[in-house]
Amino acid sequence: MEEVWILPAIPFAVFVVLGLFGRILPRNGDLLAVLGMAAVVVLVGFVLVDFQDAFVDDFFAPVAGANTYAFDWINIGDGFFLIEFSTYVDAITMVMLPVVSFVALMVLVYSIGYMKGEQRYGWYFAALSLFVSAMLLLVVSGNLLQLYLAWEGVGLASYLLIGFYWERQSAAEAAKKAFITTRIGDVGLLIGIILLWRVTGSFDIQEIIHAAEEGAFGETYLTIAMLFLFAGAAGKSAQFPLHVWLPDAMEGPTPVSALIHAATMVVAGVYLVARMLPVYDEVLIARDVVLYTGLLTAFMAATMGLVATDIKRVLAFSTVSQLGFMFVALGVGALTAAMFHLFTHAFFKSLLFLGSGSVIHATEEQEVGKLGGLRKKMPITTLTFAIGSLALAGIPIFAGFWSKDEILHDLEKYGPLWAYAVLAATAGLTAIYTTRLVLLTFFGEPKDQHAYDHAHESPPVMTVPLILLAALATVAGLFVYQDVGQAFGFVGGIGEVVIAHGEPHVFELDVPFAAGATATALAGIAIGFMYWWGDARRAREARGWAPELHSLLERRYYVDELYQAFINYAVLGLSSVVAWFDKRVVNETGVDGGTQLVGFLGHRLKFLQTGRIPNYALGMALGVAALALVALGTS
Repeated sequence: MEEVWILPAIPFAVFVVLGLFGRILPRNGDLLAVLGMAAVVVLVGFVLVDFQDAFVDDFFAPVAGANTYAFDWINIGDGFFLIEFSTYVDAITMVMLPVVSFVALMVLVYSIGYMKGEQRYGWYFAALSLFVSAMLLLVVSGNLLQLYLAWEGVGLASYLLIGFYWERQSAAEAAKKAFITTRIGDVGLLIGIILLWRVTGSFDIQEIIHAAEEGAFGETYLTIAMLFLFAGAAGKSAQFPLHVWLPDAMEGPTPVSALIHAATMVVAGVYLVARMLPVYDEVLIARDVVLYTGLLTAFMAATMGLVATDIKRVLAFSTVSQLGFMFVALGVGALTAAMFHLFTHAFFKSLLFLGSGSVIHATEEQEVGKLGGLRKKMPITTLTFAIGSLALAGIPIFAGFWSKDEILHDLEKYGPLWAYAVLAATAGLTAIYTTRLVLLTFFGEPKDQHAYDHAHESPPVMTVPLILLAALATVAGLFVYQDVGQAFGFVGGIGEVVIAHGEPHVFELDVPFAAGATATALAGIAIGFMYWWGDARRAREARGWAPELHSLLERRYYVDELYQAFINYAVLGLSSVVAWFDKRVVNETGVDGGTQLVGFLGHRLKFLQTGRIPNYALGMALGVAALALVALGTS
């Protein structure tokens, strides 16, 4: 665990090599990127074994320094301003590392087939390696400033990957939108970090947590600092109102969507709040903001997913909604449930994104209104996509059922009843739009014969990752059970490894509660079949019943329009005033006006120089007279 810094170093080294020499390497270095990530996966296995060995009496109790590594990076004033490079490993880290590394490996392997023949093929693998390196550094960082630098590295890499097809205007705009929107949140994150450092004099996460628990902060001060921190998390994890960038980020290559927007970058905000949850527990107002922001985002995104027509955008709205589920869990202090859903969601959502990529690769079409009937030509993609969909909908025994059930159960116990009702309804909506997506894409009759004729099953380099992820999307949820966790060398299930409030949680299936959740999901699937099976006649009729509601959802509650109006009228209006002041007052009056005044005076005064002696004599006489008058007046 103390050598965990090697994990981000490997893909960063791959990025440097590919960036410098990718054009002359065999296959532009794609195999080097895959081998580098495979090495990371193997090393994560060693870290996992070391982590398991650090448990004493069923609690994580490593020998002092065994799970940390640090050295002074910047030291000003003999410790007055100290920045360390530090790493820290605990249960939260060990949930993230296998997810990031394994999904990244699957995406890199899949990309060999999906990106074949693309321009900038080598650069794609270089940028992807840079992204994984930044994400791994973020996960293992032991201090907030280092985490912030990795956070910005993730943002930079995502900008490069979302705008990979930069020659397309839509991709360039999407990359800028993602970069600017997340930067808004990042400013809040930096302010929060500075506020925490201002009191503790340290960026070390564990020191800050300890100081908060010891009462070193005032309640109001700490609340403000944690709200600023959450602003960064909301931006990166696409929570309302900073959610607008994620659906447009689908302009990047589909494997990028699977990695960045399903398993890694967008869960960085969840990871940050989970890491700092002991501090949020000290200021419940800030934790309530997390809860209600997640609840609102989950519901809004689920409703928008009902009407989206682009296969990747439907999954993007689904991602936003599921991230909302995780924040709801954190908002009621359910750390285990949040990290468990992060774990399972990574597998089934990356599976769905890669499955959508298989469809796009085979048909060159991603509008569900032009698809249909693909189950006959793409059986592997259909089966694996269906497995991912069942996991997303929350159907037993698939992974999403267990983690979503844990969140709903914790919200029912620790949150308000109305919030539980809203989230349960959101789970039902999830089953509806997921069923809609599967039926329109893989069942029914082909809606575009050209796309159907062009369709074919993807090559093994793409289907093998789908099969492996489908297997995990099926069984990963079983890690909630004590016996399953012990079979893999852990002290128990995930609730006994990822411990919140110092108490392990031994999972026991609440059959009536689980039956209710399952009934909700099955009802959603039934509604989906009712409206979109066959020719989807009922869905078209429903759209005619409430066109205003359909338009509201299709236009994403007009949030994008509100942002655009704010930019057009407030930002650009203020900018025009500032531009006028800069031009007329600063430049023309202050700068140019001064030079013009000197020039004018010089031009007028030059006429005093006539070159005639009588004129100069008269001037001298007048000067003497003036001096005499001054002298008489002051005597």
